[in-house]
Amino acid sequence: MILAIDQGTSGTTCLVVDGSLKVLGRGYAELAQHFPQPGWVEHDPEEIWQSVLQAAVVALDNARIGAGDLRAIGVTNQRETAVLWDRRTGRPVHRAIVWQDGRTAEACRALPAELLRERTGLMPSPYFSATKVRWLLDHAGRDPAELMFGTVDSWLVWRLTGGAEHLTDRTNASRTLLCGLASLEWDDELLDLFGVPHEVLPRIVPSTGVVAEATLLGATVPVAGIAGDQQAALAGQACFAPGDAKVTYGTGSFLLVHDGDRPGAPPDGLLRSAAAPAGYALEGSVFVAGAAVQWLRDGLGLLASAADAEDLARSLAGNDGVYFVPALTGLGAPHWDPQARGLVCGLDRGTGRAHLVRAALEAIAYQVRDVVAAVPGGVGRLRADGGAAANGFLMQFQADVLGQPVEVASGVEMTALGAAALAGLGTGVWRDTAEVAAVWRPSARYEPRIAPSEREALLEGWRSALARTLLTS
Repeated sequence: MILAIDQGTSGTTCLVVDGSLKVLGRGYAELAQHFPQPGWVEHDPEEIWQSVLQAAVVALDNARIGAGDLRAIGVTNQRETAVLWDRRTGRPVHRAIVWQDGRTAEACRALPAELLRERTGLMPSPYFSATKVRWLLDHAGRDPAELMFGTVDSWLVWRLTGGAEHLTDRTNASRTLLCGLASLEWDDELLDLFGVPHEVLPRIVPSTGVVAEATLLGATVPVAGIAGDQQAALAGQACFAPGDAKVTYGTGSFLLVHDGDRPGAPPDGLLRSAAAPAGYALEGSVFVAGAAVQWLRDGLGLLASAADAEDLARSLAGNDGVYFVPALTGLGAPHWDPQARGLVCGLDRGTGRAHLVRAALEAIAYQVRDVVAAVPGGVGRLRADGGAAANGFLMQFQADVLGQPVEVASGVEMTALGAAALAGLGTGVWRDTAEVAAVWRPSARYEPRIAPSEREALLEGWRSALARTLLTS
């Protein structure tokens, strides 16, 4: 049995899984969000740790096993969130700065974008960890030699090992702006650029293999898999070959495409990071996906629940020319326009709430299609997970506008299952990724149903609406 720890932004999920990746037990604990100023988002590192313990206890109890029955632990985590703690006492010196936090946006404007893109595969953004670390160091008022920095995976492994191990895996390191993408090691020039001393950093380890011995609830268990959440979901979807891709449909949508062993600057509109267990991945982040449906429900009162969206969308034979560009927080990949604002067009006297709901669901698929189109050569196999992947209308429309099949995962917790898969690979539960892929099963497969001419007409309408949004930003 393997314990997967999935430490996310809103809470922690722990799964106990067996050698076929079947879930035997599940535990969940919420995590409080702290908003000390507008645009600032923080977590209490001690609350993060307690949420892991609470979720693990419930998962083990649910599976009717003890911690001593575990063969390995896999860890996956909210990426880019920065934690700084005292090397001697282990006490955090400040709340963790969450990936969503924008307090360092001004500092990012002066950074050398081309250098960072070439060296790290990323772009200057408060989203990534480097400027968060510098802010924490500036406000700690302490000698850096007394402090330790880590993303959430580092903090959890440090706590699991009683302070014996200070490490991070390649996927998390590659999201900091401090790690050279080609070497997957800390880059001295980047450390100088951000003013981050090497002594505060964890050592970088592979994403699979035994890297630490944890003590959990009185038992000693090896930590054998670590990956950032989106890379773990890529592994959970058994996307291990170049061209394999997954889309996670949640508040936003995250497309990751396995890109083989090619480091270097990514194509325009995309980012490149380390993949797990090896290689690299291209990534495109859509800021607003399920959040558009939530806005129609909570902001406009057009839906009693998000589950009603599918029936409303299906009540229409077509979109009747109504398009919604949900740039409610700007546009992400591949446009990267933070000033863009939302737009609805094509309205007439016959337009009703079903049109707006359908337009919101279609917009999710159009945005994912735009990211796929930015991938040189497109994608091969496309697999879907996340809450909105249960919407049959959306998945069919996604296949239609892509012109290729979409396979939907049999469960929604692909991030945790990916962490379990990496830990299993690291302890010999599976000999290689082919054995992991052999146990993956889709719950549904959607084939494109519309003619190429109809697809192009739909896309032309989307491009027209998108152009109006970009012109007004």
